[in-house]
Amino acid sequence: MIRTPLRPLARILEARNRGEDPRTIEHENLRLRHEVMHDAARARAEGRLLVLGVFFLCAFMVVGVRIGMLATSEPVEPRAESTGAAISASRADIVDRNGNLLATNFETHALYAQTRQLIDPQTAATKLAQIFPDLDAQKLLSDFTGRRKFLWIKRKISPEQMQAVHDIGDPGLLFGPREMRLYPNGRLAAHVLGGAGFGVEGVSAAEVIGVAGVEKQFDEYLRDPANGNKPLELSLDLTIQAAAERVLDGGMKLMNAKGATSVLMDVHSGEVISVVSLPSFDPNDRPRPAVRGDASDSPLFNRSVQGVYELGSVFKIFTAAQAIDMGLVEASTIVDTSGPMKVGGYRIGEFRNKNYGKISVADVIVHSSNRGTGRLALQIGAENQQAFLKSLGLFEATPFEIVEATGGKPLLPPRWGELSSVTVSYGHGISTSPMHLAAAYSAIANGGRMVAPTILRQPGPRLGQRVMSEHAAASARAMLRKVVTSGTASFGEVKGYAVGGKTGTADKPRPQGGYFEDKVIATFATVFPAHDPKYVLIVTLDEPVETSGDKPRRTAGWTAVPVAAEMVRRIAPLLGLRPGVEPREMAGITLTSN
Repeated sequence: MIRTPLRPLARILEARNRGEDPRTIEHENLRLRHEVMHDAARARAEGRLLVLGVFFLCAFMVVGVRIGMLATSEPVEPRAESTGAAISASRADIVDRNGNLLATNFETHALYAQTRQLIDPQTAATKLAQIFPDLDAQKLLSDFTGRRKFLWIKRKISPEQMQAVHDIGDPGLLFGPREMRLYPNGRLAAHVLGGAGFGVEGVSAAEVIGVAGVEKQFDEYLRDPANGNKPLELSLDLTIQAAAERVLDGGMKLMNAKGATSVLMDVHSGEVISVVSLPSFDPNDRPRPAVRGDASDSPLFNRSVQGVYELGSVFKIFTAAQAIDMGLVEASTIVDTSGPMKVGGYRIGEFRNKNYGKISVADVIVHSSNRGTGRLALQIGAENQQAFLKSLGLFEATPFEIVEATGGKPLLPPRWGELSSVTVSYGHGISTSPMHLAAAYSAIANGGRMVAPTILRQPGPRLGQRVMSEHAAASARAMLRKVVTSGTASFGEVKGYAVGGKTGTADKPRPQGGYFEDKVIATFATVFPAHDPKYVLIVTLDEPVETSGDKPRRTAGWTAVPVAAEMVRRIAPLLGLRPGVEPREMAGITLTSN
């Protein structure tokens, strides 16, 4: 930039010669310089204002577009995306097949102490022990006055307890919001639901995780925020479950049993409509697992899937059905059940040393003959028998969708020779769960197709591979019906509902080997209606004894059968089954046209 001097010498000399004041030249040049500087400053200011205006225009356009987008979008609850966000405590509900609530979340609070903020630890410890009787005042005082700065006092408290703690008025006692799992029906379906507890905990939230049952099996689904409005729908029917538990509990007490279990299954879909294990527990206050003694003594033990027992004569129908399926016999084929019968050096006897002589295959099942089914098993052969029972799902843990089911793997003979083949034919030497038995009987009931038991509601039938012919299945169903009308399960008849089934009484094994003489597992496997089965019901009693007579009676016909009959009587109407007349052949009547 070239600066013009304010007093140029040439112009000064020229002005003096003309007699003018030279200072006017300086003032004029100064004025011109100020005008140039003002014009430059104005140009810079106008440029800055233009840039600032463009910036504000863009900002308002962005805000306007964002407001428009929000105005036209669906409202969505905000959710933190970062891993460092607050603990997620949300958990989907669990409902039965009709939408009735089985498990949900409930807002509550946890109680903790900031010990350095406690004004009067002595009073706080004393009053807390009065509010919560399970707390020890001396231990609380020791914790309050020790080195710990933070102390959990109670993970869950009621609103009444929260108000009582408020009334203590100590600023060191604080509350943390919580969501806990609530089971509004208490003990109902406890072994299926299992229970939930707290995982990761903070003062403002706690993670709710499944610890057993379907809560643990489907933990990932239930904890997924995307499934918050999609409850887990089970196959259970709450009304039928309640009726089954009430009847089984009464029957267990009446028969002086140590424990009991029942399974009600749809034979076409495998849906488990009801499953009961007694004794039970309240999942809202789940007890601690037993660390000593027999696991089955704990109320947490699920007898329907974890209980692996020798179920006895309920297995005989499988032997008869396989023999018919292989074309070896028919229901009317005569079998010699007279003794003696020895296999592998061991004598095969009958209950109370009975001798039925030569009887039909159907009567072998009706009279529950050990020697009759043993001779059928020898005709079938060990390899064929194993293949058939394996196809019924009796060699692996049941696929029932609760975590406890994986522990109920059947116990099989270490060597499967002729002796094992005979004993397995009448339910000894092989141990399975009642859930296994329900699935296997469903194959007979539905015409020979295998179904897998499931706790999830299904849209329709779910028939698997064929394991026996329709003829064999129909013959087996007819035998099961005859067991009730004229066999060992006469107490199982329910007026208006044609019931078929098979009894099974097996001595309980001793832990040190051998069998108890006065302890049994009594089972009744039921299909109904027998002429067109829709459901299978398994009732098993642990160490039952019926004492109304002169001598104690432990067989399934006297113990499990009456309980199952009462259960069918109660639940059949709830299942929508109308009582009716059983279809029979019109023997000796010929229809003619006019």
